[in-house]
Parts: sequence; C-alpha cells; structure tokens
Amino acid sequence: MTEVATSPTSDQLLVIIDSVARRTDGEAVRIAKDVLSAGASAKVCLPDGPEEFARALARRGSRRPVVIGDDRALVRTVALLHRQRELAGSVLSLVPVGPALGLATALGVPVSTVSAARAVLEGAERRLDLLVDDSDGVVLGALRIPPVPLGEGGAVPARTPWLRTCQSLVRTLVAARPVRSPSVPPPGPARLRVEVDGVTLVDLDQPVEAVSLAPDGSGAAEIEVRPLSLGAEATPLRAEGRTVTVSGADFRYRSDAGVSGPVRTRTWRVREGAWGLTLPGR
Repeated sequence: MTEVATSPTSDQLLVIIDSVARRTDGEAVRIAKDVLSAGASAKVCLPDGPEEFARALARRGSRRPVVIGDDRALVRTVALLHRQRELAGSVLSLVPVGPALGLATALGVPVSTVSAARAVLEGAERRLDLLVDDSDGVVLGALRIPPVPLGEGGAVPARTPWLRTCQSLVRTLVAARPVRSPSVPPPGPARLRVEVDGVTLVDLDQPVEAVSLAPDGSGAAEIEVRPLSLGAEATPLRAEGRTVTVSGADFRYRSDAGVSGPVRTRTWRVREGAWGLTLPGR
C-alpha cells in the first residue's frame, strides 16, 4: 500500500483510492486526488486489496475518510465501520469512480468527478438510514428477492454493438445445447413468508414473483410484495415497518452492488440515521 501526504489546509482527510477505481479510470482518480489535495490536508492511500483497504481505514485516526471508488467500495467501507462499531461517529465521503455507480447516484452523490470532490470539501453531512440483517450484514439502498438480473437494476456498463453481437452469439450457442439439470435454477415464483414488525404480509401458500424493501428515510422500510400473476396483473402488497423477516425455500437477494445467499430465513432491521455521508449542500 502506498501513502502520499499533502497539507495545504487544516481540514484532515484520509483519501482511500480503491484498486478497482485505479484500474477503471486512472484519469478520474488523478483529477479527484488533485482537487482534494488542493483543498485540504489529505493523506492518500493506495490499497492493493480488501485487507489493505481495511487496514488503511482502521488507521485513519482523526482524519475524515474519503473513498474514491464505486458502490462496492462504499458498501465495504460502511460494513467495516459497522463491524467495528464506529459507524455512528464517522462521516464518510465518496468520489464515484468505477463500474458500479447506481447506488452512489441514488444516494445523491454527484456523478461528475470534480463536483463530487468539491462536495467532499464543501458539502454537508446527511445522516442516512441503514438496513442491518441478522448476520450483521448491511444494506444501504434497495434490496430485491429474487436478484434483479444485470441490466434491470444498478449500474451496468454500456454495451457496444460488438459486445451485443458477441452476447447474441453466446446465447444462440447456449440455447442450441441440451439442458442438463442446471445447478442453479433461474429465478422464478417463490413461496416465501414475509413478516413486517411481526405481522404476516404474505404466507407460504401464496407464490410471489418479487419482494423488495428499502429504507424510506424516516426510520422505517418500505416493503412491496408482488404476488404471482395468473392472467390479470395482481395488486402489489405494500407495508412499512422497522423489522422485516423473509423465510421459506432457499432464496438469494440482490442488495446494493452484490448478490447474497442462498438463505432460508433473513431478518432486516432499520437503523435510523446510522451512518453519515457528505453530500452537496442544498
């Protein structure tokens, strides 16, 4: 891990540049680093992997952590601070660089590298709700069961005509091969029990197409269950609550920038104002 220190002002920053961001867009990383170093006392760290990333964050001292990276780097940072029980006293900043930026955009972080870096220096802290599950995992944004296929949720790199042609060819070749008991069945209707604050919203006797939940910004989560539609479109079931438990057959779920599972039961609880993010002032 490489560290570079600069000290133009009294504002103390720990700038952690994720390795994926460096590989994805070195020019954006350079611009972000220059803007931050010109406006604050910045200690710049270049971790080569998750372990060095965690060590750099743990050694931040009184410096405010600034992550240059994508959604995965942000989620990793929040998860590390949560496990260390240091999230409540920390304020994070993010300059989005990398392949997955849907969560950052949804949270209100500017897409422009310069604007995001300036927001780090001039913005204000906003306390945000967090979903914490029974395995001590964290969810910053929305969660969906079954996982949203790539291209239907989150940030996906734009596909060129050449890539689309290759993907079409691969799909054609795969479709031409005989299917032999796939190890992971494609997402489909599931029988799940969804409980909100101890009250059953849908039970195992009602197949569902999708379940989604996300913090609503007021200390609760918004939950939507889409029952299996046979003919006419079924009316979604909606509820709000602080605790959501999903159980039933093995299921996977997509949250933020990744897919988790399979699990047979999982409980998420809302932690109101659990973490702070620097965003442009209103």
